[in-house]
Formats: sequence, C-alpha cells, structure tokens
Amino acid sequence: MIRDPAFSAPGRFWRGNLHTHSTRSDGVVEPAEVCRRYKAQGYDFIALTDHFMGEFGYPIVDTVPYRDAAFTTILGAELHSGAMGLPPDFTPSHTPERRPVAGQETGPEIAQRARDAGAYVAVAHPEWSGMSLDDARSITAAHAIEIYNHGCHVAADRAHGFWHLDRLLEEGRRLTLCATDDAHFYEPDHFGGWTMVKAVENTPEALLEGLKNGLSYATTGPAIHDVVWEDDTVTVECSAAVTIMAQGQGSAAVGHHGESMTRATVALGRVADSPWRRVTVVDAAGKRAWSNPIWMA
Repeated sequence: MIRDPAFSAPGRFWRGNLHTHSTRSDGVVEPAEVCRRYKAQGYDFIALTDHFMGEFGYPIVDTVPYRDAAFTTILGAELHSGAMGLPPDFTPSHTPERRPVAGQETGPEIAQRARDAGAYVAVAHPEWSGMSLDDARSITAAHAIEIYNHGCHVAADRAHGFWHLDRLLEEGRRLTLCATDDAHFYEPDHFGGWTMVKAVENTPEALLEGLKNGLSYATTGPAIHDVVWEDDTVTVECSAAVTIMAQGQGSAAVGHHGESMTRATVALGRVADSPWRRVTVVDAAGKRAWSNPIWMA
C-alpha cells in the first residue's frame, strides 16, 4: 500500500495561485490590488510572477508588504518557466523583450539558475506555448508541469500540459503538477485554477518545501481528501464527484462513475502495470482535480 504523501504529511492544505501578473509587466491591476483580490476570494497565498524581461525592468515584485496573519506571498517571476521562491536580487538575464536575441540566456539555463537559487520551477503553459517534447525535455531543472492554466483556457482553449507531463513521466522524469490562473485581469482569467499545498504553516518557506516535495494537488474546483494505492486498486476520498479515474503510462486509464461520490475504490486494470499512477476527480459541473503522479518503486 502507498498513501499519497500529500495526504499523510503533517499540516493542512493551503490554497494558492502560482502564476499571476500585475502592472509591473503586462497585467492591468496594481500588485497591491492583485493581492487584495486573491485574499478576498479566499486564497491563502499567491506568487506574483511578472515577466522577467528588460522591457519591464526585470521585475521580482516586492509583495512582502501585502502579507498578514491570514495571507502570504511567494516572490517569483515568469522566466521562460515560472519560478517561485526567487531571491529579490536574482540576476537578470539578457532578455530585453519577448523575441529572442543573440546571446540570450536559454530557457533551460535560466530555469537551472533559478532552481540553484532555491526556486520551485514549473514549466508554464506548454500547450499554449506550442512546446515540442524536446522543448519540455530540455528543462531539466523543472519540479513540475503546469497542467492547467486558466488564462490559456479562457483566451485560447489551450489550457493543458498533460501530454507533456505524461511523456516525460514515461521517460522516468519524476515531475509533479500544478494548476494556475496566469491572471492578467483584462479578461476573466482569474480564480479558475489553483494548487493546494500541504504545509504546517502558511509561510513562503513551508509552502515552497511542500511544493518541492510533491505535497500538493491541483484543482479547478473539487477537493481531494485522500488517495491510497494498492497493487490492484486505488481508493479516493474527495468532495462530491461524478467520475474518479486513474491514469498510468501510455493509454492506461480506468474510470469509476456515479452520483455525488465522496469515496470510491477503483480497480486499476492496465494501470496496475504502470510504474507511475495519478488520479483525476470530476464533479457534476465538469470541474476537475488532479493528484500528483505516484511512483510505485
């Protein structure tokens, strides 16, 4: 038996958005107001991740003044990937604008430098970016793949990163997943996707530790309360769902369907042969939650 460590680790789940923009780059809302809106919406934390480019002054926005006892922030920026937990003096790259220029630091290079500086690195919106598998494969510093991006869902119907995640898992990359908003606030791109992080306290340090250790799940609405893997079954406890499914390597997948399910044990079938497994929970409105991949050895 393997219990997903996100549900056995001490602490509680904190709701956060890991990808957000403000007027410090191409968003339309000031940083203080972005933080106020997320706090008012019931979020426990956000990372303000403005674009780390010369045209915007290479911002790592100081959101420390917007923290309080009920809400915190993680310093970050959108490099080529998203990076949360960057030091405020992270050295700028030679990235004057969105178009590549000669001598520019590559995506893999800046991602590695961010990870070396202590950041949690997630490959941002791979479907929307048109990333090839080689592109995603090259970001060896990544902790996670952004498997749902609400802004990309609203603006382009290209929200997902599952194809890239599963191909890299098949190659043995032990990646986790996250869901985000990528909010800019000039369209309804906010409060649509978030990551629940298990930690003993709502501090940047504890949240980053939870993210790096895979103590999280991603969601657009449903809650996951527990996931327990046996050799041939998975038992999931969650908020009311109509489908609970398990996915594995290749096309291996199995679903269990019902009405207002809050607990189900699903026979894995071919998923039992996969070296890694993950769960999707779907509610009656079509909203989804996703567990991190679990490796069986």
